[in-house]
Amino acid sequence: MLGRIRGILVEKAPGQALVECAGLGYEVDIPFTTFFHLPETGQEVTLHTHFAVREDAHSLYGFASRLDRDLFRLLIKVNGVGPKLAVGILSGLDAEQFIRCVEARDANALVKLPGVGKKTAERLLIEMTDRIGQLEGQFVPTSQDATGSGMAGQKLPMRGQDPRDEAEAALIALGYKPQEAAKAISKVAEDGMSSEALIRLALRNMIPA
Repeated sequence: MLGRIRGILVEKAPGQALVECAGLGYEVDIPFTTFFHLPETGQEVTLHTHFAVREDAHSLYGFASRLDRDLFRLLIKVNGVGPKLAVGILSGLDAEQFIRCVEARDANALVKLPGVGKKTAERLLIEMTDRIGQLEGQFVPTSQDATGSGMAGQKLPMRGQDPRDEAEAALIALGYKPQEAAKAISKVAEDGMSSEALIRLALRNMIPA
């Protein structure tokens, strides 16, 4: 299994990164929480990965921290939670925030995530309560862990667009309805803001920590 990849970040967009390693370019699906930790293109990046094989596709998922990757592996074992939904969950909440939600039995925070209804939130709280104990004792990396310096499966046309359009497209790809995405971006948008800043603030307002 491919557990980690280190190479040069060639391209990045919310939902995906292209990493060149030993002359090969690996398309890696990433949650937004990992995207925010990525270095600038052309720099070295290290991602903890999970390789998923299906009859119709081989997918590589990447995460800024081992904790996020290991939580992803636990999430996809939950009944009704596939890789796409697990990436969506980790786009709105990083591993620490998700663990706090489970410990606090906070279903309200979970249902604000796209694709997570009340029943799914309740199932997550029930099944993950016993499983998060497997994550205890892990070191929680800082943003530097994704730099090498100490929406899954969707390719987004992020560069060259208006930052607001880019941010809305990213939220829609994550699973939010177009009206929700437009409203969230309009609430936080100010002149000169990058798409990354818009996405971060919009998610923070939609899913309070």
